Amino acid sequence: MKKITSLRQMLLLNSAWIGTSFMWNSLHPLILPAMLLKFVPDAQKNTTLGILLFSGLTIAIFVQPFSGYLSDHWTSRWGRRRPLVLLGILFNFIFLSCIAWAGGLAWLFIGYIGLQLSSNLAQGALQGLMPDRVAPERMGQAAAIKAFMDMASLVAAALLAGRLLDPVTHDASMIIVIVMVVLAIAVTITLVGTAEEPTHDHPRMKISELLSQFRLDPRENPAYWWLTGERALFLLGVYALQSFAQYYLQDVLQVPNPVKQAGTLLASITVGIIILVLIGGWLTDKFGAKRIILAGSLLSMVGLVLMMLVHDMSMLTVVASIFGAGVGLFMTSNWALANQIAPQGEAGKYLGLTNLATAGAGALARLEGPLIDTLNHAYPGQWLGYMGMFAFGTICVMASMVLLNRVTIKVK
Repeated sequence: MKKITSLRQMLLLNSAWIGTSFMWNSLHPLILPAMLLKFVPDAQKNTTLGILLFSGLTIAIFVQPFSGYLSDHWTSRWGRRRPLVLLGILFNFIFLSCIAWAGGLAWLFIGYIGLQLSSNLAQGALQGLMPDRVAPERMGQAAAIKAFMDMASLVAAALLAGRLLDPVTHDASMIIVIVMVVLAIAVTITLVGTAEEPTHDHPRMKISELLSQFRLDPRENPAYWWLTGERALFLLGVYALQSFAQYYLQDVLQVPNPVKQAGTLLASITVGIIILVLIGGWLTDKFGAKRIILAGSLLSMVGLVLMMLVHDMSMLTVVASIFGAGVGLFMTSNWALANQIAPQGEAGKYLGLTNLATAGAGALARLEGPLIDTLNHAYPGQWLGYMGMFAFGTICVMASMVLLNRVTIKVK
């Protein structure tokens, strides 16, 4: 089947990421932190949120590689990726309903854990579509389109969720219904608009072969493992900001309506990301992914350092835009490089393993919640927990740049 080269085809292929990004960027920074305030004491909010997100993201670490490999060998007349994408998305609606109408903390946990299972089943297969269908010389542009859709969805999610969530009752049913609608439309566009070759006449995989894929050998494709480690350190440094920003604004800056202000802040960060994503793909194709990853890391580090010095919302918004620009460059170039060095025959498996970095860093970053609460309460009024979060992020981004030097790229 002929590889995709046109802008229209790449937009159709990446449409599903609008839905998944809108869903997670509504839930993680805004919906879940707000809903938890109904069920837990204020002094334990960072700890409970951290444990909830850590539990779900730990599941995601294992589900995406499993799903990616499963889709590499799936046999059906509709192709190998799309059937698993559809299955995962259908279950998403069930678990989103549990969250929307959760009657207590237990149901909230059940809905969130289930959603991590189903969504990552879909995402593991979905990630394989890009290397399957996009021409290698257009990979930077395709990665930029994906990153742009992710970030544009983040802006929409931040603004909508921040305004539709009641700051008093924290009722999330309306925004979650909107999440379901966006998810359904976006995924349908990809499933209908992106063709795959039938695989129903291919040999079926054996269970022993599936299990063997969990035996990981770093000596195989070492560049990919160094890139995975580099990605993990960078994301470990930045993910905590997304999770605990709402509580930081409530405690440190004491803004009115922290949910709405957190949405506005995330939107400001994302504007910086989008601007750089729009040119990040072109820069990656022209100057090479490693150089653009380094530039993005440096910008992100500057933003994190400056966040420790801000004292009001207006200054924080400016600094957040600088930080967002760095993240935008990093995400586009890092994903393009991952697609370039992943073995073509095992793209689903390897890009699923990239989630060891993405979800693994996300899970570990959420464990900062108990540490933030501990430091905040040890020195009341100084908010050392939040300052430590920014300092730790800076160190992680610096360390990621060291690992980047170990990534060697071989021409295919």
